[in-house]
Amino acid sequence: MPALFQPLRLRSLELQHRGWVSPMCQYSCDPDDAPGVPNDWHLMHLGSFAAGGAALILTEAAAVNAEGRISPRDAGIYNGEQAEAWQRITSFVHRHSAAEAKIGVQLAHAGRKASTYWPFSGKHGSVPESDGGWTAVGPSPLAFEGYAGPAEMSAEQISGVVRDFADAAVRAVDAGFDTIEIHGAHGYLLHQFQSPLINTRTDAWGGDETGRNRLMLAVVDAVRAVIPESMPLLLRISASDWAEGGVDLAASVRLARQAAERGVDLIDVSSGGAVAHQQIKAGPGYQTGFSAAIRKEAGVATGTVGLLTSAGQAEHAVATGQADGVLIARAALRDPHWWLRAAFELGHDLAWPPQYERAVPRRTF
Repeated sequence: MPALFQPLRLRSLELQHRGWVSPMCQYSCDPDDAPGVPNDWHLMHLGSFAAGGAALILTEAAAVNAEGRISPRDAGIYNGEQAEAWQRITSFVHRHSAAEAKIGVQLAHAGRKASTYWPFSGKHGSVPESDGGWTAVGPSPLAFEGYAGPAEMSAEQISGVVRDFADAAVRAVDAGFDTIEIHGAHGYLLHQFQSPLINTRTDAWGGDETGRNRLMLAVVDAVRAVIPESMPLLLRISASDWAEGGVDLAASVRLARQAAERGVDLIDVSSGGAVAHQQIKAGPGYQTGFSAAIRKEAGVATGTVGLLTSAGQAEHAVATGQADGVLIARAALRDPHWWLRAAFELGHDLAWPPQYERAVPRRTF
């Protein structure tokens, strides 16, 4: 059996194979009539991956409070209406998957990157209040390039965000999600607190590495405390800021080790996003080395992402121990049945939805 299609167990969660869907913002909620509520687009988008053979599907970033949305069109899980809409999607995935797909929600807060225009709006930068925006918040009053400056969060606001993550996790469990991922990457709030390029605080939530990691780990503790012991907890991090003086791999190994000690079962390893002057050296598999190092040095399961487009690349990453799973995004948008095709290319028989069985390719070798 190809390494990519071997099963994986995380706590009581049984994943049929190691090919997964990375979170992808869709910017498709109705900001006027149903802010933060996933709709038919999200059902189609995520449901297509279930039919296409993915073993684990992670939703787009779901904000834990209204001001934590990246844009007015982003999804949330901070009220009952949103949770009910997510339950419709989790039920669909569980009923109509080709590989007994599981689905997890990514809990997020955009911090200083909140209240921005969505990519296909035709506009750029921060959304003013007159156009449905709000004042973003962050660890320090430092703006991301091209965005409005955020308000520095008080200690009370920080504690409130920790509670918001925990409350969102409870809603996620009730909505039928199989796992939860905490978004601590890509320059969003938890990563903002972690990065010395952004966090200039001198109180308990800043200063040295311990202080800068405090919010990330407090959220891990809060979420782990309210979800079932049997449910795995995932954490997405940026292993490098790709900028001098920022988060580096050594710091990320230390963070991953602490997160694992607190009950995180898998680190979803990405990179970048903290600052506009980052210098990313991108290429096929350019982030697998981060995943491999964290997996080995922190002793925790990892997922790897980034310009992994072919079955061969994904198989290599798992077979060589660089990661326990491979998450794809753009390749899945191009081919929502990527996993069915990958299985065929690697000589593995992955069950197809019965409605599609007439299209199963036949082997001639």
